[in-house]
Amino acid sequence: MTAPTPLDTLWLTEAVRLREAQAGLLDDQQANRQARSVGGDLQARIQQRALWLAERDGMTAALRRWKQGARLALLALLLVAVISGAGLAFAALGDTPGSINVFRALGSLLGLNLLLLLGWALGMLLSRHTGAGLGQLWLWLSNRLARDAQAVQLAPALLVMLQRQRLERWVLGLLSNALWLVALLSALITLLAMLATRRYGFVWETTILGSDTFVSLTQALGRLPALLGFSVPDAETIRASGNSINGLEQARQTWAAWLIGVLLIYGILPRLLLTLLCLWRWRRGRDALALDLDDPAWQPLRERLMPSSERLGINDAAPERLHEVGTPDAALSSDGAVLVALELDNQHDWPPRHAPHVLDAGILDSRESRHRLLEQLTGTPPARLLIACDPRRSPDRGSLALLAELARNAGQTRLWLLPAPAGQSLDPERLGDWHEALNALQLPYTEQPAMTWLESGHD
Repeated sequence: MTAPTPLDTLWLTEAVRLREAQAGLLDDQQANRQARSVGGDLQARIQQRALWLAERDGMTAALRRWKQGARLALLALLLVAVISGAGLAFAALGDTPGSINVFRALGSLLGLNLLLLLGWALGMLLSRHTGAGLGQLWLWLSNRLARDAQAVQLAPALLVMLQRQRLERWVLGLLSNALWLVALLSALITLLAMLATRRYGFVWETTILGSDTFVSLTQALGRLPALLGFSVPDAETIRASGNSINGLEQARQTWAAWLIGVLLIYGILPRLLLTLLCLWRWRRGRDALALDLDDPAWQPLRERLMPSSERLGINDAAPERLHEVGTPDAALSSDGAVLVALELDNQHDWPPRHAPHVLDAGILDSRESRHRLLEQLTGTPPARLLIACDPRRSPDRGSLALLAELARNAGQTRLWLLPAPAGQSLDPERLGDWHEALNALQLPYTEQPAMTWLESGHD
């Protein structure tokens, strides 16, 4: 699995923030410890915490699926753009076989494009938040294709993140202009193919305008294409085309070159330049993206992630459901072994004799001792962890949550259910409660001494 990009990291961080803003703080004690162990400034720790929570709760996988859906939506829109561009070219060629009405063709090829382009430009100038229609359509399709409950916050988080640098207008503008560029290129290719394989005559028709108007307009539109070498019909050719279909070979080629040049200069070139402009602004703004640490939403995390002000102990309420026990990557290459006991009284003879390389973490009987051991295991997870428990006590929710957290920071974990002290006996019903709870956590346990396994890794 590839590491998330800096943009993905910011994206997931914002998504976790939105989720916590809607549903309350997540169970993040292990995530906070992991972030503190990695170190760095506050932004790095907030992002590390968010990555841990996103991976645990499935948001990282949801992001990958959302991006797959976004790519599929983009491919679908590109296909629609290609087909639409070809449709524009066929509409420009007209219904009359062998005849092209010049300005009707221009209206078909450039009319809608120029209107939408003008609307987009006015929106960029006059509106603070501008979303191109095709860009919004892409976002909607991406959400529809994702269909993942964990992806609910991804699209809003993306927009909130981009709005900090006002990048959403450039991202959506990039999509819109690029799709229009593809459509116009498709129209150009289709037009070239039709002009190369069929013979067309060019005419213009009017009832209320004179021929001088069309002469002036045609030559004005042809000035910029002429700079690139495209032919422009002279006044005589333009007037002759107003009377009937001009059958001269030279006139047909001149009109065809003029039409292609106008499409290229006034349709394709502006969209290409705007696509490059949006791409440049997006890349420059993307490199400047960062968390707004002055946002009040991050202030509680400052208290919990920075060592200068961190609080000892477990202050949050116990979760309704304990998360699955995993294995940290660092423990896979470790040879360490740790022995620890949970809330033992002085009736037990503790600790048992063990090999010198086994670390005795003592008895966890306070918040400070629990916190200290969890911080140590997070930084250097051992290969094996043996936790001794007194089965005379009830397996309450807090104890089980602690066992799950300890187990998540070791390669292998075993629970040692100690025998009753001399002269006492274990309650079979309470012992059964321990078995049921540990089975639910998928933690192996034994009622026999497990020092051999702890010291050597086998029984």
